[in-house]
Amino acid sequence: MAKNTAEQQAEKISSGYTFEGGSITLGAALVDGQVHREAHVRLPLKMMNRHGLVAGATGTGKTITLQVMAEQLSTAGVPVFLADVKGDLTGLSTPGAASDKLLARTQSVGMDWQAASFPVGYYSLGGSGEGVPIRATVSSFGPVLLARIMELNETQESSLLLVFHYADQQDLELYDLRDLRAVIQHLVSDKGKGDLSGLGGMSKATAGVILRGLVTLEAKGMDQFFGEPEFDTTELLRVADDGRGVLSCLELPTLLQQPLVFSTFLIWLLADLFEELPEVGDADKPKLVFFLDEAHLLFKDASKAFMDSITTTVRLIRSKGVGVFFITQTPQDVPGDILGQLANRVQHALRAFTPDDAKALKATVSTFPTSDYDLEAALTQAGTGEAIVVVMNEQGAPTPVAWTRMWSPRSTMGASPAGTVAEVASASPLMQEYGTAVDRESAFEVLASRQQADAAPGPGTGDAEGGAPRQREDRGTRRPSQSRPPAQQANPIMDFALQAAGILGKEFMRGMFGTRRRRRR
Repeated sequence: MAKNTAEQQAEKISSGYTFEGGSITLGAALVDGQVHREAHVRLPLKMMNRHGLVAGATGTGKTITLQVMAEQLSTAGVPVFLADVKGDLTGLSTPGAASDKLLARTQSVGMDWQAASFPVGYYSLGGSGEGVPIRATVSSFGPVLLARIMELNETQESSLLLVFHYADQQDLELYDLRDLRAVIQHLVSDKGKGDLSGLGGMSKATAGVILRGLVTLEAKGMDQFFGEPEFDTTELLRVADDGRGVLSCLELPTLLQQPLVFSTFLIWLLADLFEELPEVGDADKPKLVFFLDEAHLLFKDASKAFMDSITTTVRLIRSKGVGVFFITQTPQDVPGDILGQLANRVQHALRAFTPDDAKALKATVSTFPTSDYDLEAALTQAGTGEAIVVVMNEQGAPTPVAWTRMWSPRSTMGASPAGTVAEVASASPLMQEYGTAVDRESAFEVLASRQQADAAPGPGTGDAEGGAPRQREDRGTRRPSQSRPPAQQANPIMDFALQAAGILGKEFMRGMFGTRRRRRR
């Protein structure tokens, strides 16, 4: 087949990236070293829930690409979630500054550049930064994710599953790590060790490992991530008054110190959205685009249960209107079962300094469709702010491969001035709702009360099997427990049906990661 001329190749790219529906523009095509400003490389909004990958070596422009995509998604009314590892994304709150160099670049790629700021919500895990605190209850976080951050083996993870199962059945709320410790200590005590006998039980040795793991989490300050008020992940779907999607930016200043914890918390956010959002099918634009930075941390030493769950979540969450983009250095950082589901690719330059680098380069080239480019050369020669792009068009077919010079952000490239994050976060209505931790009655208090009742002499100290049953109360929280129906005449058949439904309901309330669904406002 004769090779296309530069003009023919540019026309092919321009035609291949022209869509009927809404889209965001990534940049302009490069052919034979020349920018074709009229050949815009776009990504259709309709196909962003087919997920994607933004990859490339350090310093090749991945963060700027995220910023460009996030700005245009916000303008299109699509909320975005981003994890800010280096603090660079705070620039979204501040209009960019024009310069001769910037304007020359934007004009060369056909971009009508105008400075702009965007609606940003800043968050921090457990209040470890200036943003609105994001907390999860231990019960909602679930045993699979908790086992991952505690680095438990499969036997210990299965025992932790039993602990959560027992707490669910006994209506013991696990809000924080103290609650989980109290339940484990009860289950290995003389009074409680028989409670799991019908399910295989839990050895004191395994309980000891888990308890020591909890102490380690607390010593590292991770206990602040667990508790109430629990963050409602649907807050990430907010739209500003002017119709632009809110950019939810999670501060991760200490990611490299505790990478496993932070990456697992990102998965909890995604899993919770999956469990809570309704099916929407194929919409004209996504309800949320979720960028998972440092994606390689998600899969390192992951258990089979974790891998199976994340693979299924990524495959199914697109029907909820959520697009997931993994950000990492090479496609080889992402397992094949997940990589095969990522239809949109923005591949920045790779380096081939070592034999392993060269092998990764060849593997990356093999994942692209046939192209007029020498992709092995393109991937090593692409400059900062350039990428090799292929996306899924509106008919579900891949677009032509396009060496792309990326557009530039309209907001500040880099961090906003000092104090910007604190100012934005303190003015957020979510700070009033989530800013202060609360401590409600939960498993720790209930089990302590039962223990005191058992130790008290004389009649009237509570139920003989372990004290008075827990009384559920709404103490002003956003998610009150399901209230009991008014008392009616005895109906043994109905009583049995309701009891069975309650047991089954508790089992089905836990999702693929063992996370537990909650009632929404």
